[in-house]
Amino acid sequence: MSGGVDSSVAAALLADRLGPGQVVGATLKLWGGASDSGCCSVADVEDARRVADQLGLVHHVFNFSSEFEDRVVEPYVRGHADGRTPNPCIECNRHLKFDRLLDRARSLGFDAVATGHHARSERSDDGRYRLCRGVDEAKDQSYVLAMLGQEQLARTVFPVGEMTKAEVRERAAELGLRTAAKPDSQDVCFIRSDEGRDGFLGARLPLHPGRLVDHDSGADLGPVEGIELVTVGQRRGMGHGADGQRRFVTNVDIPTRRVSLGPAAAAYAPSVELSTVTWVDGDLTESTAGSDGVGTAVPVIAQCSAHGRPAPATVRRISGGLIVTFASPQRRIAPGQTVALYDPARPDSVVGSGIVR
Repeated sequence: MSGGVDSSVAAALLADRLGPGQVVGATLKLWGGASDSGCCSVADVEDARRVADQLGLVHHVFNFSSEFEDRVVEPYVRGHADGRTPNPCIECNRHLKFDRLLDRARSLGFDAVATGHHARSERSDDGRYRLCRGVDEAKDQSYVLAMLGQEQLARTVFPVGEMTKAEVRERAAELGLRTAAKPDSQDVCFIRSDEGRDGFLGARLPLHPGRLVDHDSGADLGPVEGIELVTVGQRRGMGHGADGQRRFVTNVDIPTRRVSLGPAAAAYAPSVELSTVTWVDGDLTESTAGSDGVGTAVPVIAQCSAHGRPAPATVRRISGGLIVTFASPQRRIAPGQTVALYDPARPDSVVGSGIVR
Protein backbone atom coordinates (compact mmCIF):
# COMPACT_ATOMS: atom_id res chain seq x y z
CA MET A 1 0.00 0.00 0.00
CA SER A 2 1.80 3.06 -1.32
CA GLY A 3 -0.79 5.53 -0.05
CA GLY A 4 -2.30 5.94 -3.51
CA VAL A 5 -5.76 5.09 -4.78
CA ASP A 6 -4.75 2.04 -6.84
CA SER A 7 -3.18 0.09 -3.98
CA SER A 8 -5.99 1.22 -1.67
CA VAL A 9 -8.60 -0.32 -3.96
CA ALA A 10 -6.42 -3.40 -4.53
CA ALA A 11 -6.44 -3.98 -0.78
CA ALA A 12 -10.19 -3.42 -0.56
CA LEU A 13 -10.92 -5.86 -3.40
CA LEU A 14 -8.79 -8.59 -1.85
CA ALA A 15 -10.19 -8.07 1.63
CA ASP A 16 -13.70 -8.38 0.25
CA ARG A 17 -12.82 -11.46 -1.83
CA LEU A 18 -10.79 -13.38 0.75
CA GLY A 19 -12.52 -12.42 3.97
CA PRO A 20 -11.39 -11.34 7.44
CA GLY A 21 -7.81 -11.99 8.51
CA GLN A 22 -6.56 -13.05 5.07
CA VAL A 23 -5.15 -9.70 3.96
CA VAL A 24 -2.82 -7.26 5.68
CA GLY A 25 -1.51 -3.94 4.43
CA ALA A 26 2.22 -3.35 3.98
CA THR A 27 3.85 -0.03 3.21
CA LEU A 28 7.52 0.34 2.35
CA LYS A 29 9.53 3.12 3.95
CA LEU A 30 12.02 3.73 1.18
CA TRP A 31 13.11 7.33 1.09
CA GLY A 32 14.15 9.19 4.20
CA GLY A 33 14.32 12.63 2.59
CA ALA A 34 11.59 15.06 1.58
CA SER A 35 9.25 14.01 -1.23
CA ASP A 36 6.30 15.62 -2.98
CA SER A 37 5.75 13.08 -5.74
CA GLY A 38 2.75 11.37 -4.15
CA CYS A 39 4.75 8.26 -3.31
CA CYS A 40 7.11 7.30 -0.46
CA SER A 41 6.65 10.39 1.72
CA VAL A 42 5.64 10.37 5.40
CA ALA A 43 2.21 11.66 4.36
CA ASP A 44 1.81 8.76 1.93
CA VAL A 45 2.63 6.24 4.66
CA GLU A 46 -0.02 7.89 6.83
CA ASP A 47 -2.58 7.72 3.99
CA ALA A 48 -1.87 4.01 3.60
CA ARG A 49 -2.22 3.42 7.34
CA ARG A 50 -5.54 5.25 7.51
CA VAL A 51 -6.95 3.39 4.49
CA ALA A 52 -5.92 0.09 6.07
CA ASP A 53 -7.72 1.18 9.23
CA GLN A 54 -10.83 2.04 7.21
CA LEU A 55 -10.72 -1.45 5.71
CA GLY A 56 -10.11 -3.14 9.05
CA LEU A 57 -6.68 -4.39 8.01
CA VAL A 58 -3.58 -4.84 10.12
CA HIS A 59 -0.96 -2.49 8.69
CA HIS A 60 2.80 -3.01 8.62
CA VAL A 61 5.54 -0.56 7.68
CA PHE A 62 8.76 -2.18 6.47
CA ASN A 63 11.85 -0.01 6.53
CA PHE A 64 13.83 -0.78 3.36
CA SER A 65 15.46 2.66 3.18
CA SER A 66 19.00 1.29 3.33
CA GLU A 67 18.37 -1.12 0.45
CA PHE A 68 16.60 1.64 -1.48
CA GLU A 69 19.64 3.90 -1.15
CA ASP A 70 22.02 1.10 -2.20
CA ARG A 71 19.94 -0.41 -5.00
CA VAL A 72 18.07 2.57 -6.44
CA VAL A 73 19.35 6.00 -5.42
CA GLU A 74 23.10 5.41 -5.59
CA PRO A 75 22.94 3.55 -8.93
CA TYR A 76 20.83 6.41 -10.28
CA VAL A 77 23.48 8.95 -9.28
CA ARG A 78 26.38 6.74 -10.39
CA GLY A 79 24.67 6.08 -13.70
CA HIS A 80 24.53 9.78 -14.55
CA ALA A 81 28.19 10.13 -13.59
CA ASP A 82 28.93 7.41 -16.16
CA GLY A 83 26.71 8.85 -18.90
CA ARG A 84 23.71 6.58 -18.30
CA THR A 85 20.10 7.42 -17.40
CA PRO A 86 18.71 4.64 -15.17
CA ASN A 87 15.01 4.18 -14.54
CA PRO A 88 14.68 4.21 -10.73
CA CYS A 89 11.07 2.98 -10.68
CA ILE A 90 12.05 -0.17 -12.57
CA GLU A 91 15.05 -0.77 -10.31
CA CYS A 92 12.84 -0.30 -7.24
CA ASN A 93 10.47 -2.93 -8.62
CA ARG A 94 13.36 -5.25 -9.46
CA HIS A 95 15.16 -5.06 -6.12
CA LEU A 96 12.62 -3.92 -3.53
CA LYS A 97 8.96 -4.61 -4.31
CA PHE A 98 9.42 -7.90 -6.18
CA ASP A 99 12.47 -9.18 -4.37
CA ARG A 100 12.94 -7.84 -0.85
CA LEU A 101 9.20 -7.53 -0.15
CA LEU A 102 8.46 -10.97 -1.60
CA ASP A 103 11.14 -12.41 0.68
CA ARG A 104 9.66 -10.63 3.68
CA ALA A 105 6.17 -11.88 2.82
CA ARG A 106 7.45 -15.44 2.53
CA SER A 107 9.26 -15.24 5.87
CA LEU A 108 6.05 -14.04 7.53
CA GLY A 109 4.03 -16.90 6.08
CA PHE A 110 2.02 -15.06 3.43
CA ASP A 111 1.09 -16.68 0.12
CA ALA A 112 1.38 -13.67 -2.16
CA VAL A 113 2.00 -9.95 -2.51
CA ALA A 114 -0.65 -7.80 -4.20
CA THR A 115 0.09 -4.37 -5.66
CA GLY A 116 -1.92 -1.61 -7.30
CA HIS A 117 -0.14 -1.84 -10.64
CA HIS A 118 -2.27 -1.63 -13.77
CA ALA A 119 -1.16 -4.97 -15.21
CA ARG A 120 -2.50 -8.51 -15.38
CA SER A 121 -1.06 -11.93 -14.64
CA GLU A 122 -2.56 -14.99 -16.32
CA ARG A 123 -1.91 -18.61 -15.31
CA SER A 124 -2.14 -21.23 -18.04
CA ASP A 125 -3.28 -24.82 -17.65
CA ASP A 126 0.34 -25.98 -17.40
CA GLY A 127 0.99 -23.65 -14.46
CA ARG A 128 3.04 -21.07 -16.38
CA TYR A 129 2.35 -17.35 -16.02
CA ARG A 130 1.94 -14.53 -18.51
CA LEU A 131 2.47 -10.87 -17.67
CA CYS A 132 -0.05 -8.79 -19.61
CA ARG A 133 -0.99 -5.17 -20.08
CA GLY A 134 -3.67 -3.66 -17.87
CA VAL A 135 -7.04 -3.13 -19.51
CA ASP A 136 -6.67 0.66 -19.21
CA GLU A 137 -4.25 1.37 -22.05
CA ALA A 138 -3.58 4.90 -20.83
CA LYS A 139 -2.52 3.64 -17.38
CA ASP A 140 -0.89 0.34 -18.33
CA GLN A 141 2.21 -0.35 -16.20
CA SER A 142 3.45 -3.60 -17.71
CA TYR A 143 6.53 -1.74 -18.99
CA VAL A 144 7.85 -1.11 -15.46
CA LEU A 145 7.16 -4.75 -14.54
CA ALA A 146 8.75 -6.30 -17.62
CA MET A 147 11.68 -7.70 -15.60
CA LEU A 148 9.42 -10.10 -13.69
CA GLY A 149 9.81 -13.83 -14.21
CA GLN A 150 7.92 -16.97 -13.26
CA GLU A 151 9.09 -17.02 -9.65
CA GLN A 152 7.80 -13.52 -8.96
CA LEU A 153 4.58 -13.86 -10.97
CA ALA A 154 3.66 -17.06 -9.14
CA ARG A 155 3.47 -15.05 -5.91
CA THR A 156 2.11 -11.72 -7.16
CA VAL A 157 -1.46 -10.47 -7.65
CA PHE A 158 -2.64 -7.38 -9.56
CA PRO A 159 -6.25 -6.81 -8.39
CA VAL A 160 -6.90 -3.59 -10.35
CA GLY A 161 -5.41 -4.80 -13.64
CA GLU A 162 -8.87 -5.56 -15.01
CA MET A 163 -10.17 -2.07 -14.13
CA THR A 164 -9.85 1.33 -15.73
CA LYS A 165 -8.51 4.17 -13.63
CA ALA A 166 -11.94 5.77 -13.63
CA GLU A 167 -13.43 2.54 -12.25
CA VAL A 168 -10.74 2.41 -9.55
CA ARG A 169 -11.56 5.95 -8.41
CA GLU A 170 -15.29 5.23 -8.55
CA ARG A 171 -14.85 2.16 -6.35
CA ALA A 172 -12.67 4.11 -3.90
CA ALA A 173 -15.33 6.81 -3.67
CA GLU A 174 -18.07 4.22 -3.07
CA LEU A 175 -16.00 2.82 -0.20
CA GLY A 176 -15.32 6.29 1.18
CA LEU A 177 -11.55 5.83 0.98
CA ARG A 178 -9.53 8.97 1.72
CA THR A 179 -7.35 8.33 -1.36
CA ALA A 180 -10.27 8.32 -3.83
CA ALA A 181 -9.40 11.72 -5.32
CA LYS A 182 -5.67 11.69 -4.52
CA PRO A 183 -3.59 12.61 -7.60
CA ASP A 184 -1.40 9.95 -9.19
CA SER A 185 2.24 9.89 -8.13
CA GLN A 186 4.52 11.83 -10.42
CA ASP A 187 8.15 11.60 -11.51
CA VAL A 188 10.92 10.15 -9.35
CA CYS A 189 9.83 9.75 -5.73
CA PHE A 190 13.13 10.94 -4.20
CA ILE A 191 13.42 14.12 -6.28
CA ARG A 192 11.45 17.14 -5.09
CA SER A 193 9.73 19.30 -7.68
CA ASP A 194 11.46 22.44 -6.40
CA GLU A 195 14.95 20.99 -6.95
CA GLY A 196 14.40 18.81 -10.00
CA ARG A 197 16.78 16.22 -11.36
CA ASP A 198 19.56 18.75 -11.91
CA GLY A 199 19.42 20.01 -8.35
CA PHE A 200 19.33 16.51 -6.89
CA LEU A 201 22.26 15.25 -8.93
CA GLY A 202 24.22 18.47 -8.49
CA ALA A 203 24.13 17.98 -4.74
CA ARG A 204 25.35 14.38 -4.99
CA LEU A 205 28.07 14.32 -7.62
CA PRO A 206 30.65 16.69 -9.10
CA LEU A 207 29.51 18.20 -12.39
CA HIS A 208 31.97 18.85 -15.20
CA PRO A 209 31.81 21.21 -18.18
CA GLY A 210 31.92 19.70 -21.64
CA ARG A 211 31.79 20.57 -25.32
CA LEU A 212 28.95 20.28 -27.79
CA VAL A 213 30.00 18.79 -31.14
CA ASP A 214 28.25 18.15 -34.44
CA HIS A 215 26.95 14.59 -34.82
CA ASP A 216 28.30 14.23 -38.38
CA SER A 217 31.35 16.48 -38.69
CA GLY A 218 32.56 16.63 -35.10
CA ALA A 219 32.79 20.42 -35.38
CA ASP A 220 32.82 22.25 -32.06
CA LEU A 221 29.49 23.93 -31.32
CA GLY A 222 30.21 25.45 -27.94
CA PRO A 223 30.27 24.65 -24.24
CA VAL A 224 27.84 22.74 -22.05
CA GLU A 225 27.66 22.95 -18.28
CA GLY A 226 27.32 19.74 -16.32
CA ILE A 227 27.75 17.02 -18.92
CA GLU A 228 26.48 14.51 -16.33
CA LEU A 229 23.05 16.18 -16.56
CA VAL A 230 22.73 15.65 -20.33
CA THR A 231 20.92 12.59 -21.66
CA VAL A 232 20.58 11.00 -25.09
CA GLY A 233 17.45 12.23 -26.86
CA GLN A 234 17.40 15.54 -24.99
CA ARG A 235 16.50 18.66 -26.93
CA ARG A 236 15.90 21.13 -24.09
CA GLY A 237 18.73 23.64 -23.94
CA MET A 238 20.46 22.33 -27.08
CA GLY A 239 19.54 25.28 -29.28
CA HIS A 240 19.11 25.27 -33.05
CA GLY A 241 21.35 24.41 -35.99
CA ALA A 242 22.36 26.72 -38.83
CA ASP A 243 19.21 25.62 -40.64
CA GLY A 244 17.07 26.85 -37.77
CA GLN A 245 16.00 23.34 -36.79
CA ARG A 246 16.13 22.14 -33.19
CA ARG A 247 19.11 20.00 -32.22
CA PHE A 248 18.97 16.73 -30.31
CA VAL A 249 21.54 14.91 -28.20
CA THR A 250 22.68 11.78 -30.06
CA ASN A 251 25.54 10.71 -27.79
CA VAL A 252 27.10 11.58 -24.42
CA ASP A 253 30.79 10.68 -24.05
CA ILE A 254 31.77 11.21 -20.43
CA PRO A 255 35.51 10.33 -20.74
CA THR A 256 36.07 12.94 -23.49
CA ARG A 257 33.36 15.26 -22.12
CA ARG A 258 31.76 15.59 -25.53
CA VAL A 259 28.04 15.78 -26.30
CA SER A 260 27.05 15.07 -29.90
CA LEU A 261 24.18 17.04 -31.40
CA GLY A 262 22.23 16.45 -34.57
CA PRO A 263 18.99 17.34 -36.36
CA ALA A 264 15.75 15.46 -35.81
CA ALA A 265 16.73 12.79 -38.36
CA ALA A 266 19.91 12.00 -36.41
CA ALA A 267 17.84 11.51 -33.24
CA TYR A 268 16.59 8.20 -34.67
CA ALA A 269 18.45 4.90 -34.74
CA PRO A 270 17.74 1.56 -36.46
CA SER A 271 18.72 -0.63 -33.52
CA VAL A 272 19.80 -0.74 -29.88
CA GLU A 273 21.83 -3.18 -27.78
CA LEU A 274 20.54 -4.51 -24.45
CA SER A 275 22.20 -6.06 -21.43
CA THR A 276 20.73 -7.28 -18.09
CA VAL A 277 18.21 -9.23 -20.16
CA THR A 278 15.31 -10.95 -18.38
CA TRP A 279 12.59 -13.24 -19.72
CA VAL A 280 9.07 -13.77 -18.40
CA ASP A 281 8.95 -17.42 -19.46
CA GLY A 282 12.14 -18.57 -21.14
CA ASP A 283 14.72 -17.06 -23.48
CA LEU A 284 13.12 -16.55 -26.91
CA THR A 285 16.55 -16.48 -28.56
CA GLU A 286 18.05 -19.57 -26.91
CA SER A 287 17.07 -22.04 -29.62
CA THR A 288 18.43 -19.76 -32.36
CA ALA A 289 21.94 -19.37 -30.94
CA GLY A 290 24.84 -20.96 -32.79
CA SER A 291 28.08 -22.27 -31.34
CA ASP A 292 29.40 -18.70 -31.19
CA GLY A 293 26.46 -17.61 -29.03
CA VAL A 294 25.04 -15.41 -31.79
CA GLY A 295 21.46 -16.11 -32.83
CA THR A 296 19.05 -15.44 -35.64
CA ALA A 297 16.35 -12.78 -35.46
CA VAL A 298 13.12 -13.39 -33.52
CA PRO A 299 10.09 -11.10 -34.03
CA VAL A 300 8.96 -8.99 -31.06
CA ILE A 301 7.21 -5.72 -30.29
CA ALA A 302 9.44 -3.24 -28.47
CA GLN A 303 8.33 -0.48 -26.11
CA CYS A 304 11.08 1.96 -25.22
CA SER A 305 9.49 4.06 -22.47
CA ALA A 306 6.65 3.82 -19.97
CA HIS A 307 4.13 5.41 -22.35
CA GLY A 308 6.02 4.93 -25.60
CA ARG A 309 4.38 3.66 -28.76
CA PRO A 310 5.02 -0.08 -29.29
CA ALA A 311 7.17 -0.72 -32.36
CA PRO A 312 7.61 -3.90 -34.43
CA ALA A 313 11.16 -5.22 -34.16
CA THR A 314 13.33 -8.31 -34.02
CA VAL A 315 15.74 -9.45 -31.31
CA ARG A 316 18.91 -11.42 -31.86
CA ARG A 317 21.31 -12.81 -29.31
CA ILE A 318 24.79 -11.27 -29.31
CA SER A 319 27.68 -11.59 -26.91
CA GLY A 320 26.55 -10.33 -23.51
CA GLY A 321 22.99 -9.49 -24.45
CA LEU A 322 20.59 -8.76 -27.29
CA ILE A 323 20.37 -6.47 -30.27
CA VAL A 324 16.93 -5.05 -31.02
CA THR A 325 16.46 -4.05 -34.67
CA PHE A 326 13.41 -1.91 -35.33
CA ALA A 327 11.23 -2.28 -38.43
CA SER A 328 11.65 1.49 -38.83
CA PRO A 329 14.12 3.74 -36.95
CA GLN A 330 13.05 4.85 -33.48
CA ARG A 331 14.07 7.74 -31.27
CA ARG A 332 17.48 7.08 -29.70
CA ILE A 333 17.22 5.62 -26.21
CA ALA A 334 19.54 6.72 -23.44
CA PRO A 335 21.88 4.07 -22.03
CA GLY A 336 20.46 2.82 -18.74
CA GLN A 337 16.85 2.97 -19.93
CA THR A 338 14.74 -0.16 -20.30
CA VAL A 339 13.23 -1.68 -23.43
CA ALA A 340 10.25 -3.98 -22.78
CA LEU A 341 9.55 -6.75 -25.29
CA TYR A 342 6.09 -8.05 -26.16
CA ASP A 343 4.75 -11.03 -28.12
CA PRO A 344 3.71 -10.01 -31.67
CA ALA A 345 1.21 -12.90 -31.70
CA ARG A 346 -0.36 -11.45 -28.56
CA PRO A 347 0.70 -7.81 -28.26
CA ASP A 348 -0.58 -7.39 -24.70
CA SER A 349 1.79 -10.10 -23.39
CA VAL A 350 5.28 -9.22 -22.11
CA VAL A 351 8.04 -11.66 -23.04
CA GLY A 352 11.09 -9.95 -21.59
CA SER A 353 13.16 -6.81 -21.14
CA GLY A 354 16.68 -5.44 -21.13
CA ILE A 355 18.66 -2.33 -20.29
CA VAL A 356 20.18 -0.20 -23.04
CA ARG A 357 23.96 -0.34 -23.02
